[in-house]
Amino acid sequence: MKLAILSRNRRLYSTRRLAEAAVHRGHEVHIIDPLRCTIDIASQRPGIQFKKQALTGFDAVVPRIGASITFYGLAVVRQFEMMGVYPLNESVAIGRSRDKLRSLQLLARSGVGLPLTGFAHSVDDTEALVEMVGGAPLVVKLLEGTQGRGVVLAETQKAAESVIDAFRELDANFLVQEFIREAAGADMRCFVIGDKVVASMKRQAKEGEFRSNLHRGGAATLTKLTPEERSTALRAAKTMGLNVAGVDILRSNHGPVVMEVNSSPGLEGIETATRKDVANTLVQFIEKNAKPNHTRTRGKG
Repeated sequence: MKLAILSRNRRLYSTRRLAEAAVHRGHEVHIIDPLRCTIDIASQRPGIQFKKQALTGFDAVVPRIGASITFYGLAVVRQFEMMGVYPLNESVAIGRSRDKLRSLQLLARSGVGLPLTGFAHSVDDTEALVEMVGGAPLVVKLLEGTQGRGVVLAETQKAAESVIDAFRELDANFLVQEFIREAAGADMRCFVIGDKVVASMKRQAKEGEFRSNLHRGGAATLTKLTPEERSTALRAAKTMGLNVAGVDILRSNHGPVVMEVNSSPGLEGIETATRKDVANTLVQFIEKNAKPNHTRTRGKG
């Protein structure tokens, strides 16, 4: 097959591993910076150029789109879909997962376990918002934040109100969530491919930190999921419509709760912690599923 990997940096671990795995299995791989693509919006014949060269003949596209380029990156994925190229994750599904508020609304409607979460606009509703999630301590999250940035733990009522007021002064959109104290700074990253959790790891925050992100100094170790946690991860990915997802789960007193569903989960942490060849499993999934025009929306939705 002829595969396109959309990535801004070919030296990134995840990009490099996916390319190596695909080449090892006999495929032709092109690593393409989505921001260097020019979209040809022509009637009846959608096309894409990369460095003035037309991109044609691709069987599948693997989006590795960072949050900072979501808008243009999704436009490129949609164009590939309109050209009949199979996307590992569809543009509509990636868009859902990148909208934190929308993704939580969808997960809640599907009955997936979530932390108590509140969202409000008016400054007059701050007290009600805090009460909605059970009071302090609570977590305030910017909707545009990634890798733990824009996430603040407010340990008292006064601190919570101060953080919320500060975010409102910045005209920022944010969520308020209950603080799952019993998780003790740890979460489970579940790597979903198709209808299976193919690997999982426990991420533990460093001392004095409640965010377990590896970019924040968290440590990753192999972990065994419970059947309920495995089921929760699969339901969350399916609700988003993602073929591949990193589902982050906290162990709470009221069962597993989903914190986030990531549409471009990194491979370095999960492969290092589990010693599993996740990249190879991803390529095998593409081999089994890549068919012309095999998307739900073909970029139209």
